[in-house]
Amino acid sequence: MYPEYLVEPMRAELTKVGFEEMKTAEEVDNALTAEGTVFVVVNSVCGCAAANARPAARLAASNEKHPDKMITVFAGMEKDAVDRARSYMMPFPPSSPAMALFKDGKLVHMIERHQIEGRPAQMIAENLMGAFDQYC
Repeated sequence: MYPEYLVEPMRAELTKVGFEEMKTAEEVDNALTAEGTVFVVVNSVCGCAAANARPAARLAASNEKHPDKMITVFAGMEKDAVDRARSYMMPFPPSSPAMALFKDGKLVHMIERHQIEGRPAQMIAENLMGAFDQYC
């Protein structure tokens, strides 16, 4: 686990644009089994989360069509919540950062770490906005 003072600004990058922090497995279950669309970001302290994933998620959140709910879990912090979110993302292997879109409890779009590293935030956001336009 990381010190909370270290991750708080990284959490805030998403929560200030409408993401809800999930800190327990039960919160994740409640969010991901609900009807409608849910966008999940597995946040991380790594450089690609800072330079690519969080900026892309913030850009995508401003899309005209957007998910009913946006949630985030933080890798290296709330282990049970992260593990539960990742269980819904199967068969994709665990990665952080990662982004997933669910519709009515089913995974419909996934972006793994290897699709985030080295790609501009705008490109990732456009991918997400295309998924939002299609499923939301």
